[in-house]
Amino acid sequence: MAFRDGPFENIKVPLVWTAAVAVVLAAIGCILLLISDARAQTSPYQPVRSGAEAVAGPVGGVFAAPVRWFGHATDYVGGYFFAVSENRRLKRELAELAPWRDQAIALKNVNGRYEAMLGIRPEPPVAMQTARSISDTRGPFSRARLIDAGSAKGVKVGNPVINEHGLVGRIVGTSSGVSRMVLLTDVASRTPVLVDRTDARALLTGDGSDNPRLEFVRGVGAVQAGDRILSSGDGGGFPRGVPIGVAAKGIDGSWRVKLFSDRGAIDYVRVMLFEDFGQLIGSDDLNAPPLAGLGALSEATPAQAAAITDSAARRDAARARSEQAAADTARADAAEAARPRPAAPAPAAAPPPEAAPPAGGTE
Repeated sequence: MAFRDGPFENIKVPLVWTAAVAVVLAAIGCILLLISDARAQTSPYQPVRSGAEAVAGPVGGVFAAPVRWFGHATDYVGGYFFAVSENRRLKRELAELAPWRDQAIALKNVNGRYEAMLGIRPEPPVAMQTARSISDTRGPFSRARLIDAGSAKGVKVGNPVINEHGLVGRIVGTSSGVSRMVLLTDVASRTPVLVDRTDARALLTGDGSDNPRLEFVRGVGAVQAGDRILSSGDGGGFPRGVPIGVAAKGIDGSWRVKLFSDRGAIDYVRVMLFEDFGQLIGSDDLNAPPLAGLGALSEATPAQAAAITDSAARRDAARARSEQAAADTARADAAEAARPRPAAPAPAAAPPPEAAPPAGGTE
């Protein structure tokens, strides 16, 4: 017996109301997922989201592989046909960078010596975790990506994400094998930064465009076109000095940043396993006495020891001459004060007044 000949043949399902109910239920589910995203660690929907991301990560990677291969093939063909011009450009860049390389090596040696003399303890390197990223268009963020590294590899919410050029974004959600990172260009992104030239602080705010905006810049004239923008480390969410981009004036008159991370594809990234500055140095190092590095200095050579002794002798002789001159001046002042002074002459006596004539006149 066919379905239409049975007892349910007269049942009519209103398609419009059914579609409306399905849309309402889907909207309610999306709203619940968005609300729970702010407290993802304690949300009851976190297992569902983690499972969806764990499935979407490998599937998206499979679908993104042909696109990635096609991009690599295009780059290879373009590089083959433009190899001569690329070779000339690289030679010019090498010639321009050679003096800077020598200067950087010299400054590195000098800074290393100063750090040893002053006992400065530089920050140790931050552990990294390499991952592959794919686009994410169904999440709560307009500009986000999924990476195939999660909490099983030590990735946590808030970890910075970089590529070979600079800062890309930060981790906003994790599961066992997949994490979601929000890019610097997303409207929810806020990053404390500094201007390398003036050390002025500012806030890098994403607005959905390719060039995020610099806001709350401290100081008048603190930013100029071409200034390098680095992470400031304020708040403890990012290490200090991670390169971000260069400042540029937008068409709306506001200061914006051309991101270094846009110089190449964001297919492979590195997650900085950074939580706060407390993990960079131990309590024993914090309690170390000042100038602790002086004990690690090498012994002075005979020439250096002779130069130090001669400098100390000249300094002592100059101090002795200064003290002798001060003592001579003090003795001369004391002798001048003790010398007797001649007595001052007495003032002359005034003549007696003349007698007044009698009142009756002369006889």
